[in-house]
Amino acid sequence: MSQTEARYQSHVLETYARMPLEPVRGRGTRLEDRSGRVYLDFCTGIATCSLGHAHPRVADAIRRQAETLLHVSNLYHIPQQAALAEEINTRHVGLPGKLFFSNSGAEANDGLIKSARRFGRHRPQADGSPRYEVLTFNRSFHGRTLGSMAATGQEKIQQGFDPLLPGFRHLPFNDIDALRESIRPETAALLLEPVQGEGGVHVATAGFLRAAAEICREHDLLLMLDEVQAGFGRCGDAMAWRRIAPEITPDGISWAKGMGGGVPIGSFWLSDRAVDGDGTPLPSLMGPGSHGSTYGGNPLVCAAALAVLREIRERDLAANALRQETRIRETITSWNHPAIREIRGLGLLVGLGLDAGAIPCADDRTPALDLVLRLMENGLLTVPAGPDTMRLLPPLNVTDAEIDEGLEILHTTLRGLPPAG
Repeated sequence: MSQTEARYQSHVLETYARMPLEPVRGRGTRLEDRSGRVYLDFCTGIATCSLGHAHPRVADAIRRQAETLLHVSNLYHIPQQAALAEEINTRHVGLPGKLFFSNSGAEANDGLIKSARRFGRHRPQADGSPRYEVLTFNRSFHGRTLGSMAATGQEKIQQGFDPLLPGFRHLPFNDIDALRESIRPETAALLLEPVQGEGGVHVATAGFLRAAAEICREHDLLLMLDEVQAGFGRCGDAMAWRRIAPEITPDGISWAKGMGGGVPIGSFWLSDRAVDGDGTPLPSLMGPGSHGSTYGGNPLVCAAALAVLREIRERDLAANALRQETRIRETITSWNHPAIREIRGLGLLVGLGLDAGAIPCADDRTPALDLVLRLMENGLLTVPAGPDTMRLLPPLNVTDAEIDEGLEILHTTLRGLPPAG
């Protein structure tokens, strides 16, 4: 046992089943461990390190900001926060709206949930009682705070934390009829992921997103999209929903992970659209005192995120994600390997659906975890998405040669699997 592992055992809560790896430095797509071994990183902090490790532009932005001003209160006007909000609104979302900056995706989703409840009070039921319910979907993942956990459509992360925050129902994903039949007088909003990352890399259909937008208009609901894992170029567009149904207009969006390239930042956005006949804009419902964050949007994280998002935009890395998706799909399909049942996802949010019968694994491992650990042994870092799906999440600036190298490691590992049974 290493000194680090001993310290974990003595001092850190065991909320993660940690893998046997101690990273000490990274550069681009490469991650080096304590022993000096170098891995090709197609996990990237679970879709967080959009530009890989130690990107010069991001490192320089962090260094310069750290030497100038790390943190001030949100009681003041923070120039870096204002610049980042403008960058997101004008260059990435492309719709008029307002942003709030948080520390994580779970907090961003909590902000959307609070916004939905404010909206439901402003636009109440026919009898004057507030609308409060947010409809979410099976296999969704929205975070592990009490609010975002209740919104998540996975019982395994909710077990042992009863009573859950009320006001949520989980519906079948991509089922338009079930959605239409589920609207109640107390329903205020829908919250969905255009691509379900943690839930197995399942993509919303264009018809489902269009129907969700239509149902929201028909019943005066908010359409809120969780792009925490899928946003800012990872799915081949600045906004993942535009890859699927570009004509829809969301009322709220949440982000985190890749927007900061590794610094702890999240955000939620609310459309400037009017929510009543008086022209009241939706963001005005979240006025002074309605929400807050000590660290959210401080100078350091905003300077880093601004460097990340400008690099993604200026280098058109969303286009690279599209091109590499095609190369990954074509190459893996050509193998016709029995362990891979299907390829799901968009851009560089790729999920490989695995055939459990073709991957012999120990009793305490799922097929996805078993394959992830075998790949780690062979020098490629990946991550599961449930028991039978493995994700490939390279940085958005990954090269052809790096994709080819990663796929060769995957192919070699698959060919080396022992016979099932």
